[in-house]
Amino acid sequence: MEDLNSILKEAVERGASDIMLVAGLPAAMKINGVIEREGRERLMPEDTERLVKEIYHVSKDRDINTLLKNGDDDFSFSLPGLSRFRVNVLKQRDSLAAVIRVVSFDLPNRIDKGIPDNVMEFAKLRKGLVLVTGPAGSGKSTTLACMIDAINNSRSDHIVTIEDPIEFLHRHNLSVVTQREIATDTESYETALRAVLRQAPDVILLGEMRDYETIKVAITAAETGHLVISTLHTVGAVNTIDRIIDIFPPEQQQQIRMQLAMVLQGVVSQQLITTVDGKVKPAFEVMVVNTAIRNMIREAKAHQMENVILSSAAEGMITMDSSLLQLVKSGAVSAMEALDHSSNPEQLQKRLKAEGLIK
Repeated sequence: MEDLNSILKEAVERGASDIMLVAGLPAAMKINGVIEREGRERLMPEDTERLVKEIYHVSKDRDINTLLKNGDDDFSFSLPGLSRFRVNVLKQRDSLAAVIRVVSFDLPNRIDKGIPDNVMEFAKLRKGLVLVTGPAGSGKSTTLACMIDAINNSRSDHIVTIEDPIEFLHRHNLSVVTQREIATDTESYETALRAVLRQAPDVILLGEMRDYETIKVAITAAETGHLVISTLHTVGAVNTIDRIIDIFPPEQQQQIRMQLAMVLQGVVSQQLITTVDGKVKPAFEVMVVNTAIRNMIREAKAHQMENVILSSAAEGMITMDSSLLQLVKSGAVSAMEALDHSSNPEQLQKRLKAEGLIK
C-alpha cells in the first residue's frame, strides 16, 4: 500500500488540485476539475487511519486529538522540495478521511491564472472593503494571493493576513507581511480581527467572512481607514450584498446597509470553467462600487445592480454572463459549458444566438 509521501509526490507531478483519501475507494486526485482514481488499490479504514496519522506526523505541531474530539480539523503543512498542502481531516462513517489541497511554494502568477486587470485594480486601493466571492474551489485564494503580492511589491504597508489555514506564504518585500493562522496563532477570526486593529495594519486579508460577528468587525475595520480584503461563498455581486444584509437581525439591517454603502469598494465573483481542451479557466464578474451602486445598497435595490454593471464596462465592470460570452467567443469554452455556469441561462442563450455562436 502506498505511503503518504508517494501520493503527495504523484499529485504534484500530475498537477492535481486536490487529493481525496476516503475508505472504500482508491486514493483519488482531482486534475483539471475531474476526479481520477483508476489503477490504485482500494483504501481500507486502517489505511486511511495510517495515512491521516502520517499527515499529523509531517505537520509536526498539530495534535490529532483536535480531530478525534471535534470530528474534523483544518491546517496546512509543507514538504521541503515538494509543495505546501492545505488539509481537512475528518471522521466519516466511523473511519478517518482527508481532503488535501495542493498549494505551490511559489506565489501564483496572475497572468498565468487568467486574472484580468480590472480585478487587480482593487489592489491599488488604500481603504474600504473588497470581496472576492465564489463557490469552494473557484480560485478565490489564488486571486487573494495575487492581490496581496501586488500590494507587497508596490508599496510600503503592513499587511496582516488572518487565515484558516494559511495557504500561500508571502515573503516581506516592500511591505511587512504578518500571517496568522486560526487555532495555531489565534483563537478565532473574531478574536484576531479585534486584535489586528492594535497591530498598526494598512491592509487586512481576512480568509473568510464566516458569520455575523466576523462581518460586523470586518466592516468596522474598513470604516476606520484600513483596506480589508475578504471572501464569501456566494456567486454574483447581487447575491453577495443580499447575503451580508440577511445575516443581520431585521432591526440592524438598515444600519448595515448604510455602513456597507460607505465602505464597500468592489465585489469580484469568480467561477472555474472547464475549457474545450480539458483544462480550467476562470470567469469573473466585477462590480466597482460607484455612486449609483452605493445608493442601491442604501435603498435596498440590489436587484437593479446588474443593469448598472452591464452598462459600466468603461469603469471596469462586467457581468458573469458577459465574461462567459467572451470565453465562448475566444473559443476557450463551449456554449453548453457557459450556459451551465450562467446566472441567467435564457438571457445568455439569446446573446449566444445573436453572436451566431449557437443555433
